[in-house]
This record gives sequence, structure tokens and C-alpha cells, in this order.
Amino acid sequence: MLGYAGGHKGLTILGCTLSGIAAVLGLIPYVCVWLAARDVLNVFPDVTKASGLERWGWAAVIFAVANILLYFAALMCTHIAAFRTARNIRRAGMAHVLGLPMGFFTGNQSGRLRKLIDDNAGLTEDLLAHKLPDLTAAILTPVAAVIMLFLFDWRMGLLCLLTMVLALCCMMAMMGGKNAGFFHRYQKEIEKMSGEAVEYVRGIPVVKMFQQTIYSFKAFYNAIQSYSDLASQYAMSCRNGQTGFLTCINGAFALLIPAALLLASGGNVKQVLVNFIFYALFAPACGAMINRIMYMSEAVMEADEAMARLDELLAEEPLPEPQARQRAADAQIRFDHVSFTYPGTSRPALDDVSFVVQPGSTVALVGPSGGGKTTAASLIPRFWDATSGTVSVGGADVRNLDSRALMNQVAFVFQDTRLFKESILENIRAARPGASRKEVEQAALAAQCGDILEKMPDGLDTVIGTKGVYLSGGESQRIALARAILKDAPIVVLDEASAFADPENEYQIQKAFESLTRGKTVLMIAHRLSTVQNADCILVLKDGKIEERGSHEELLAAGGVYAEMWSDYQRSAQWKVGKEREAGKEDEA
Repeated sequence: MLGYAGGHKGLTILGCTLSGIAAVLGLIPYVCVWLAARDVLNVFPDVTKASGLERWGWAAVIFAVANILLYFAALMCTHIAAFRTARNIRRAGMAHVLGLPMGFFTGNQSGRLRKLIDDNAGLTEDLLAHKLPDLTAAILTPVAAVIMLFLFDWRMGLLCLLTMVLALCCMMAMMGGKNAGFFHRYQKEIEKMSGEAVEYVRGIPVVKMFQQTIYSFKAFYNAIQSYSDLASQYAMSCRNGQTGFLTCINGAFALLIPAALLLASGGNVKQVLVNFIFYALFAPACGAMINRIMYMSEAVMEADEAMARLDELLAEEPLPEPQARQRAADAQIRFDHVSFTYPGTSRPALDDVSFVVQPGSTVALVGPSGGGKTTAASLIPRFWDATSGTVSVGGADVRNLDSRALMNQVAFVFQDTRLFKESILENIRAARPGASRKEVEQAALAAQCGDILEKMPDGLDTVIGTKGVYLSGGESQRIALARAILKDAPIVVLDEASAFADPENEYQIQKAFESLTRGKTVLMIAHRLSTVQNADCILVLKDGKIEERGSHEELLAAGGVYAEMWSDYQRSAQWKVGKEREAGKEDEA
């Protein structure tokens, strides 16, 4: 963890040192109180003859103030170091995540990643800022405390020490045994609940639309229930240990009274009374010290588990960059006996797939859901690397192309469009940050976004998602198309880009496709077969294999899978038209 502290490691060491000194100084006022009580009892009942009271009183105040000031300085040092360390951890985590393949994010919820990087880094703040200096104090204070316990009366000191040892045993019983792996399970449950919470929030419109409750979102409900069960089981398992712990750290006083009476009956009553006053005051301080050790141990385990989870994330390997980098000669795409299996699965998503998309041509991937269409498209920009075979762009294996150069070659338009809470200008400009305002405006018009800009209060400068400014799915898709047009990459991959568009938006999107794909190499994934009729070649993917290939007319004539899909599509289109006509007649009536 301190490896992320950089040049601030010295501040952490200084803070811990000051905290240790402050802890020792904090014990001295108890000695001053004992000395003052001794002077008073030595001259009792004429307390006016006690000469050192003022001296011991001021000494107690000075040491108490020194303890506070040194501890404050210690916390200032450790807080600065903790904040900088947490910042470095977040930076390292984000930098590493940005280098991971895009496919990594399909299997990891955004809520879980936020928890891993942000919340776990926050746990280290508390450890470094508070618990680490307290750890130093917890190491030095018991040593000084044990010395002081036996300094005045070893018998009373032994009783206080016995309660401390019993309290530590109770604490170890709570945190050991079957509870030893609690924090690992606890962190996993928190990550799971955080991820499901994000998904639930995103799905609230659907939940409200169908008038459901949280119980209908079973994944989130189950995550909450699982977390609740784990926390409850742990709390219940700690009942006996916590009861024993609190009894021991607070029970020293109950043992001191009979011990003092017993000692006074056979010795110097004044001396026993003075020692009793010291131990009666010092025993609660020992209890507070044990409490601090317990909370410090808990924080250390939490931070240790947090760093272990972060290390798991940092252990994720980015796709290797090529040593000898090649250049793409043109915009040709070639799949040569490509197979791919997702991590953690045994069934291949693609199985010995081969095809070529010549520069300037359009190839469409169609087929049943789960056939491998999106998987094939995601291998082109190296969201994943093929398990076997070769995916090449411009004659060069994508694994031998620089990642930045490869991404400059490909423009992706996804089915699920993500827009930032920024202006429309910045959302489009994300494709090419150096683009001028005029270039962005031209791309927006080419993507048929003119009507969107006209109705927005600030045109291109309108911030999406604020003051009631929201876009429909089709409008968001057109903004995404404007991004792709502005990027002007030679290869365009369209993944169900018009799947959720209404008829009016689909017409606009199809017009935008014309601007986007003119002169480009296009790989198109579609379920609406009407959008792929004019493709140069249609590939039918089923169960990860190419079942058929050819033009629209050739595939219809073959009477295979594609012909059956086309027949089903035509029937569904006729059904929709029939429904629309019936609705029109009802309106006229």
C-alpha cells in the first residue's frame, strides 16, 4: 500500500513517530495525578501543607496539551499522505482499467468497478490517516502501560493486566475461527450489491412502467438479502465475544475495590489508597487502549482485503502490444479460420470462421441470437483476441497493429448508445477531440441531426441530461452516428444500430448510414433483414459457424436458413402493417 505513497512515505513515517510519542506523553498526566494524591494524603488532614500540587497540576496540563498537539500534527502528516496515496491508487486503478481490452467490461458491472477502485481506495485513507498512527501508539502504549502498571503496586497492576489479556483473548475469538474470512466475504457482498444497485437504478423506468417493486428486480433484492444475512450472522456470532470483551475492559474497577480493601487491611492504608486512585484512573485508559487496538485491527483487515481486491483488478492483463508493429495497407477485413471462446466458458462463440470484407464493400452478419455476430465484430478492434486463427485489417494481424492506430481504423456504432452528460458538441467531438465546431456541425447535419439541434434551446451547446433536456433512443443513435461520421474511419462496424428506432427515426438513421458508409468498408450486424438486402455479401451465423453466404437473391434461392428468416420477417412486417391499418380505420371511425 505504501508503494502508492510516492514521495509522501516520509510524512507517514513522521506521523506515526509523532503519534507514538504523543501516546507515551498521554500516560504521564496519570503519574502526575498519582504524585499529587500522594502529597495530599501524606499531609492529610491538613492539605494546606501539600507543597507540590500546583507543580504536578501544571505538569499534567502541559503533558496533556503536548499529547494533543503532537497527535494533531501526526494526523495532519498522515492525512496528507493518506489522501495522496488514495489518489495514486485511484489513478493507478483507472490507468490500468483503461488499458484493459474492451471485452473485460462486458463481464464486469460498472458499479463493481467503481467499488473496487473508488471505495477500496477510500478504505486505505482511513487506515493510513488514523489507524496506522494508532497502530504505532498501540505498540508503544502497552509497553509503557505495563511498566506503569507494575511501577506502584504490582498486585493491582497484575489485576489490570489480567483484564487486558482477557479482553484481547475475547477480541481474537471474535475475529478468528469461522469469522477469519469474514472481511473477504463482506467485500464480495458489497461489490455485488453495488453492481446490482447500479443496474437497478438504470432499470427504474422499466420497473415503474410495469408498476413493480424492488422484489421484481430479483438480482438486486437477492444481493441485499445476501449481504443482510452475512452481516447478521457475523453480528450474532460475535455476541459472546463482544460481551466478554466489554466486560473485561470495563471490569477492572470492580476487581480493584476488593483488592484495595484486602491490601489496606494488612498494610499502609494511605499508600494503598494512593495506589488505588492511580489504578482506578489508569484502568479505564487501558480499556480505551484495547478498544483502539480492536478498531485498528478491524481497519487493517478491511484495508488488507481492499488492497487484495485491487490487486486482483491490477492483475488483469491488458492485451499485449506488438514488438514489431505493422501498418494496415488498406481497409480490408479478413477472418482466417478464427475461433473464440469467452473466458470461463467451454462452448466456443465462434468456430473456424473465415470470410473477407474487401475495401469499400459491405458485408452483413445475420442469424439467430447467440450465433456469434457481435463476437465476430468485437474481434476486429481487439475487444478480445481470437483463441485461434487470425483477424487481420489491411493485411496485418490486428495483434501486430498499434492499438491507437487500430482504433483509428475502425468506427463502431453500437446498439446501446452511451452519451455523456455534456453538450451535444462535446458528445460528437469525443470521436475527434481536435475537430472544429464547423466540422462537428457538418457531421451532425450529415447524421440527420438538424431537427434535433433546432428544437434544443442552445443548439450544439445544449447539455444532455439537464434542465429537462433528454433525447429519445433514435435521437441518441443519430448523435452516435454523428460521432462515427466525424471520426471518418475507413472501417465502419454497425451493431444493430437501428434496432430500437421508431419508423421516423429509422428513416433518418438510414439516411445517415448513407453518409457514414459512403466509400467505407462496412461490417453490418442486423436483425431487420430489410436493412441488409443491398449488402455485397450476407453471412448467416448460427452456433458460431457460417451456415450460408451469398447475396440476398442467392440466399433466397438456396432456400436455407436465410430464406426461412426472410419468410418470418415478411410475415411479421405484414402483421405490423395490418395492425397499423386497423388502427387507422379506428381513428377515422
